[in-house]
Amino acid sequence: MTNRYDLIVVGAGPTGLACATYAKKSGLESLVLEKGCLVNSIYHYPESMTFFTNAELLEIGDVPFVVHAEKPKRVDALKYYRRVTQEYSMSVRDFEKVTSIEGKDMDFRVTTEDRFGHEHAYSGRKVVIATGYFDNPNLLGIPGEDLSKVSHYYTDPHPHYGKNVAVIGGKNSAAIAALELFRNGADVTLIHRGDAMGREVKYWIRPDLENRIKNGEIATYFRSNVVEIREKEIDIVTPEGRLQLENDFVFALTGYHPDAGFLHQVGIEVDPDTYVPSHNPSTLETNVNGVYLAGSIISGRMTNRIFIENGRFHGGQIIPDIVATLERINSRSSR
Repeated sequence: MTNRYDLIVVGAGPTGLACATYAKKSGLESLVLEKGCLVNSIYHYPESMTFFTNAELLEIGDVPFVVHAEKPKRVDALKYYRRVTQEYSMSVRDFEKVTSIEGKDMDFRVTTEDRFGHEHAYSGRKVVIATGYFDNPNLLGIPGEDLSKVSHYYTDPHPHYGKNVAVIGGKNSAAIAALELFRNGADVTLIHRGDAMGREVKYWIRPDLENRIKNGEIATYFRSNVVEIREKEIDIVTPEGRLQLENDFVFALTGYHPDAGFLHQVGIEVDPDTYVPSHNPSTLETNVNGVYLAGSIISGRMTNRIFIENGRFHGGQIIPDIVATLERINSRSSR
């Protein structure tokens, strides 16, 4: 067992790192655990991605995020969060997946497994879970979804030049992927179960996509579902009936959800329909005393409610409650 920490943060995304900065300012010793690399979700965003928001709204720990462009890109964010980690001298153990959280308030044992299969254990008084949802895609549940040509994450258009590519989804990620793939020489088919692209599609992206659809440059099937994926084809059901389309690659960009199984393992109650975990909206403490939630994991399936812009402030709710609790305990023990 290693040193005992005041706080163990599970997840080294922007929200988890922000919680660690709040802890540092309050004099708490914290440890951040991450199963991937630092800000792992951002690292897996498309390489050319530009954030929809400005740099100031992504700042944490009062560290300025300075970029020359109006909106930061993925590479800018990676550099920025490395800088925050360095400036706060954070203790981050990346590539360690948390396998269990046991114990009770003021005496938790967090067990991890590193990429070589070695087990590690850490002791903490309090725990914050800030694991987000990006690692858990909403599966289609259809034959062929496990083929290597299927991905739930879009990264780069280049390998798909000259290929028949299906993009499944109706939100920003699907719209951006379809446009980038088209402009880089892919033959793109967009498939969405709704009547039109979702309202979430940004206003400067929507007209571009609509014009590509209108001109027949991106084949589109609304009110349609992919029902089977094979090596060289996909089958879709449309209002006009079932169709078979030639296909080389599929991007199933159908959204993501929190890891409810992990939360259940910790003892946190989760609504079976919404996936919203039980928590105090003021302090963000769960029904498990001493375990808190931060970031988008709080919103369950409603992943469009919490982003970096508002999740970065959750530490401002959590840390004062932890500090007050520790002060009460210290006060009683000193009597």
